[in-house]
Amino acid sequence: MSDTLFSPLQMGGLDLPNRIVMAPLTRNRADDVTGEVGPMQAEYYAQRASAGLIITEATQISPEGKGYVGTPGIHTPGQVAAWRQVTDAVHAEGGRIVVQLWHVGRISHVSLQPGGQAPVAPSEIAAKAQTVTREGFVDTSAPRALRLDEMPRIVADYVHAARCARDAGFDGIELHAANGYLLDQFLKDGPNRREDAYGGPVENRMRLLLEVLDGLATIWEPERIGLRLSPWSSFNDASDSDPDATFGAVVARLNGRGLGYLHLVEGNTGGARDGDFDALRARWQGVYMANNGYDRDLAMTRVAEGKADLVAFGRPYIANPDLVDRLRRDAPLGEGDQATYYGGGAEGYTDYPSLETA
Repeated sequence: MSDTLFSPLQMGGLDLPNRIVMAPLTRNRADDVTGEVGPMQAEYYAQRASAGLIITEATQISPEGKGYVGTPGIHTPGQVAAWRQVTDAVHAEGGRIVVQLWHVGRISHVSLQPGGQAPVAPSEIAAKAQTVTREGFVDTSAPRALRLDEMPRIVADYVHAARCARDAGFDGIELHAANGYLLDQFLKDGPNRREDAYGGPVENRMRLLLEVLDGLATIWEPERIGLRLSPWSSFNDASDSDPDATFGAVVARLNGRGLGYLHLVEGNTGGARDGDFDALRARWQGVYMANNGYDRDLAMTRVAEGKADLVAFGRPYIANPDLVDRLRRDAPLGEGDQATYYGGGAEGYTDYPSLETA
């Protein structure tokens, strides 16, 4: 089997030593009041610096963008300084790291929102989903629809977060437009029932995404901007009546923008690999990052066949900080302790051994 998975790749001015990416993994260990990460996160990410690229856990662009307890932000001076500890630690180990910019939209709860306000969304349609508050799992709160005059503010919040990411020393940014969060809510006709310039035809539903990308490109070179999409996923109660047509149109508009990569969830997030993702990959003219249900053999095969340029691994990175080495040597993978996936301290976070240590 070809070892292309372990070969270098030049991407957006970054020299990636291999094609293995650490996918975004929400771990709920940030300070819940300040939204700041700390030395523990610096150690955690530095342990995984052998990845071709690290994508941080989803990181909210504003207080309004928060949807889960213990998730980090990238919009205050304190958060910037805290993330600088992480980027410095990763760079000291020779790694490359980008931050995933996140606004959850309607996947939130009033107890997590500033002043107890309702979460925002494209339309006043509550998600049949749950989130995590200080009281545990709860149903998401009913949202209010964003007004037309609020769209520039949403874009400005993304731009501000992108500027903060540059100040924090990241190598780039990934725009989260997947998994039923705000931008995905606008793209899909299930949660988006608007009848104005941001709803209805797909050209309107993708408007906010394109406006945000235009804004991000005023702060970062387009080649340092990645984008995550999940066309066929119903995660967080977000689905589209014709995902092939919707996201085929989106990709057509994205081509020519010079983005660093397209990060695609192939199928249903964390579930079946259903959907014509190979057709969408064929339409995309840039670097293609595949995600969802990959193991060593599938990753090696699809990269060798040119069906992916990069493969993002999620859960395997929790218990295997040296995942690249383990995959290269076809060594056994450690099993993560699901009880410590979300929240807590160093246990189940920074205490997993490398292959050599084990």
